[in-house]
Amino acid sequence: MIVTDAWFPQTNGVVSTLAQTAAWLGRFGHEVRMLTPRNFRSVACPTYPEIRLSLLPRKALQCAIAAFVPQALHIATEGPLGLAARRYCLRQRIRFTTSYHTQFPQYVRARFPIPLFMSYWALRRFHGAAVRCMVSTGSVRDELRARGFRNLATWRRGVDTEVFKPMPKDFLQLPRPIAAYVGRVAIEKNIDAFLQMPWSGSKIVIGDGPERARLEAQHSDVVFTGYRFAQELARHLAAADVMVFPSRTDTFGLVNLEAMACGVPVAAYPVTGPIDVIEDGVTGALDEDLGAAAVRALKIDPQVCREHALRNGWDVSTREFEANLAPCGSIDAGRAPRPQTPSPQAPPDPAPAEPA
Repeated sequence: MIVTDAWFPQTNGVVSTLAQTAAWLGRFGHEVRMLTPRNFRSVACPTYPEIRLSLLPRKALQCAIAAFVPQALHIATEGPLGLAARRYCLRQRIRFTTSYHTQFPQYVRARFPIPLFMSYWALRRFHGAAVRCMVSTGSVRDELRARGFRNLATWRRGVDTEVFKPMPKDFLQLPRPIAAYVGRVAIEKNIDAFLQMPWSGSKIVIGDGPERARLEAQHSDVVFTGYRFAQELARHLAAADVMVFPSRTDTFGLVNLEAMACGVPVAAYPVTGPIDVIEDGVTGALDEDLGAAAVRALKIDPQVCREHALRNGWDVSTREFEANLAPCGSIDAGRAPRPQTPSPQAPPDPAPAEPA
């Protein structure tokens, strides 16, 4: 069972990761039950209506867990559902795992004057009760360990290389070179840095969010496409010459792998997340000067980007997730040994494409 507050219609890397992981777990022979805001009464988040907040989910969530009787339970988010599931597991002495998907303290700090140490204290308390807290990269693991997290395990991200692949560049009829941003148009994504960087060609923003109206009004020379999904998203991304990832707070950035799968190099800041995904000078460019990184990334060999992505399929990612799971036996039994992982074997049909 996977409990998550992040689910469709949200469009982000967390939703994409969980959807692909659930699909591949099914192909590996597991019966998977998702508990999401769609299973409960919910309201739109005041500052982000795309996000649904479950209302008083405790009793219904407890009944759902008890009825399914999961052999392994994973709590993916720290929202109302995640908190209710954690509380139930602790009361019933049920062992569970969690995952750390976003730099939540930085996200909160971008909106409210809450000290980072307070947010990290709350996160450390939430994840500290789990058998394992899964993180996407080594740098995130090191950062959290330095902040007192002790139960960390690695769960890398994947990419659908059947959907995201090199395609004709003439799909976009814009002056070149074309620099693209892909993702939520929100304050924590630091899109202003991308829009303000000097660039001699065209800029395109593929995505939507609460900051779109403001940014579109301020940058009339930039093309804003809104959300694009699956094949249409891949065609837009593959037609770009470089993808720019301006975020300083993401733990991974799934779109980085998707761009590489399309043969498009990535330009980013040398910060947690990108430094684990982008090999400077090989699959992209890392620089505190984002514009300089984008110019340098134009010289990267697209085929090398594609080859890197091919080594990071969702089957590999899901096997790693599977190995990190813990049996739902009593907490009193102590931590279970890490289960043996079968050799990865791809199913006959690829997992269905999900929004990036």
